Amino acid sequence: MIEATDKSMRFAIQEKIDNLNKPKGSLGRLESIAMQVALIQQTLTPQLNAPCHILFGGDHGIEREGVSLSPREVTYQQMQNYDLGGGGVNVFCRQHGFQLRIVDVGVDYDFNHAEYPKIIDRKVARGTRNFLYEAAMSTVEWEQALRVGAEQVDACIDTGCNIICFGEMGIGNTSPSSILMHLFEDIPLERCVGCGSGLDSEGVRHKTDVLRQAVANSKFTPANSSGRPTEVTRYFAGLEMAAAIGGMMRAAERRLVILVDGFIMTACMLAASRIEPAVMDYAIFGHCGDEGGHRLMLDAMGVEPLLSLGLRLGEGTGALIAYPIVQSAVAMLNEMDNFGHANITKYF
Repeated sequence: MIEATDKSMRFAIQEKIDNLNKPKGSLGRLESIAMQVALIQQTLTPQLNAPCHILFGGDHGIEREGVSLSPREVTYQQMQNYDLGGGGVNVFCRQHGFQLRIVDVGVDYDFNHAEYPKIIDRKVARGTRNFLYEAAMSTVEWEQALRVGAEQVDACIDTGCNIICFGEMGIGNTSPSSILMHLFEDIPLERCVGCGSGLDSEGVRHKTDVLRQAVANSKFTPANSSGRPTEVTRYFAGLEMAAAIGGMMRAAERRLVILVDGFIMTACMLAASRIEPAVMDYAIFGHCGDEGGHRLMLDAMGVEPLLSLGLRLGEGTGALIAYPIVQSAVAMLNEMDNFGHANITKYF
């Protein structure tokens, strides 16, 4: 059970922010981020320690329907690339001092772990089933993937981590993300579907048609989905998405700051929030990506991202790039002088 953050400290935190030697409200989003982090940690002097990034990999049965420009083998190839340190996620983890955990929870490939020792083997299945015809995963698989996510978060906490983000590698995973957005937020499906890894307009049309038929076959609708978040998510999500959802819920349960990445991780946070609404108190949304529908989903969730850089790589890269902004907010709260100590007239 995730507890909402205790808001009783809000006045004291706001008073400290307002007494920093600056015009009231002049540091904008940094002030609201500082407030959120301080509430999560229940202190006037929050700290960011041992940041971790967990990247989950998994394949999707729906990929067989031609909904992605990239072929399935790119999933395992990129996972190997991450092991060797060559991905975008590796670059930004190194830049910002994040420990990176690469976790195979559902890749349709048997890795040589002697050759790629950094890939953590927590494989639940070799990809999901094709949700055009049946549920992507069984209840047992869903619950196992959730446990993988929680286990990985616990491993990060054991290193002293109190801020975390998640990424994904799974060809085809914008498709379930679009459907979750459609069903949970009642946004027309065609407005939820984008180009993914580079589909042209005809490819997007085909993808939309496939997803529309999948939703129809599933019998789920926006009207009957709100009270069935676990069932809906299990039917459509990938194993890597389920693990991320499990990780997000465990991170909130253990009071970590959660930096949320792009379209797919936002869809995972959306699903997590329908299962455990209080998880949103712990989420800071890193960026608005260039995938069709991401801005609509963020708006529907009532959240404002820190950055808008046209990113659509995934992997958690947008969350990692946003991390220094959170650092700045915490530094502001802890290190900026106040009017009284600095002998500056408080003029408001």
